[in-house]
Amino acid sequence: MKITKLETFVVPPRWLFLKIETDQGISGWGEPVVEGRAATVKTAVEELGDYLLGKDPLLIEDHWQVMYRSGFYRGGPILMSAIAGIDQALWDIKGKYHNAPVSELMGGACRDAIKVYSWIGGDRPTDVSQTAKEAVNKGFTAVKMNGTEELQYVDSYEKVDAAVERIAAVREAVGNQIGIGIDFHGRVHKPMAKVLVKELEQYRPMFIEEPVLPENNEILRDIAGLTNIPIATGERMFSRWDFKDLFTGGHVDIIQPDLSHAGGITECKKIFSMAEAYDVAVAPHCPLGPIALASCLQVDATSHNAFIQEQSLGIHYNQGNDLLDYLSDSSVLEYKDGYVAMLKGPGLGITINEEYVREQAKIGHNWKNPVWRHKDNSVAEW
Repeated sequence: MKITKLETFVVPPRWLFLKIETDQGISGWGEPVVEGRAATVKTAVEELGDYLLGKDPLLIEDHWQVMYRSGFYRGGPILMSAIAGIDQALWDIKGKYHNAPVSELMGGACRDAIKVYSWIGGDRPTDVSQTAKEAVNKGFTAVKMNGTEELQYVDSYEKVDAAVERIAAVREAVGNQIGIGIDFHGRVHKPMAKVLVKELEQYRPMFIEEPVLPENNEILRDIAGLTNIPIATGERMFSRWDFKDLFTGGHVDIIQPDLSHAGGITECKKIFSMAEAYDVAVAPHCPLGPIALASCLQVDATSHNAFIQEQSLGIHYNQGNDLLDYLSDSSVLEYKDGYVAMLKGPGLGITINEEYVREQAKIGHNWKNPVWRHKDNSVAEW
């Protein structure tokens, strides 16, 4: 079997899909994208595609190593996201070739389902108690929200109080048995992170996410010494080498690699296994489309330390198109009692509605995240 074609589709709301075709009529789908940099990743996929044409798609590990190691410059969000989407599509082909889900080819599933959480509140968290109630009424047993708006390095306790009041309102609205993830989104610097983690502890969050930017991960040691709230990070880390120091430091409880950013299924399976050796849990990052989510679920199925899965149904980014719109059969991603069942179909376990993809690709998108500024007009972290 030989790879004959790689074709990319920029589709709304902010996704990039990839289709890889073979000379035996088996095709695979991937989702290589960096949110806000879809066109750049598309170009990277096309550059890597020059090597892949004419190759056997089943030799996934070798292709991964060539794509990663053959360039003098490697790593980073663009290249690793391009590799990720290609890797997903190759696994999809391999599963279809063997008529088995990807998880079966990776040793088989060790779980029947995994818990999922629902996003609430948007970029600037508002109406969180009401939307949290709505999520729980839909069956979710966990929610996640942005904890703060933008914060200066040292900011006012007024903003701290506002953040605490929001989390308190959610806890009161949903009760003590619902998990609440609080995403700091890298918006918080060390001085204010130290304040917030102590203030929020009484509300028993499921975790605090990216309490500081990943380039400042050494600060997690100080934050871990101040709180017993589980600390999560990793959505902006792109390989096992990026995670190595995080594990040896011993200050993180949950990692959140993204299957469309961190080298795909091949690399993330290795990262998940590294985490297990350090007794670290996994909650894969996935505010993206159905191909990315299906890829996550295939690895979740085989990973003992995966405990919850992010998913984008109804997320504030999904304007115009939502998670299930590109599937021929959306029932395979049906949520029940806060869980989603492991995918059993061949390959990634989903069937993409190619006609709809092509139709939406004519619309495309040029999504960019907002640029925020503080009152003094200095650039703020979004």
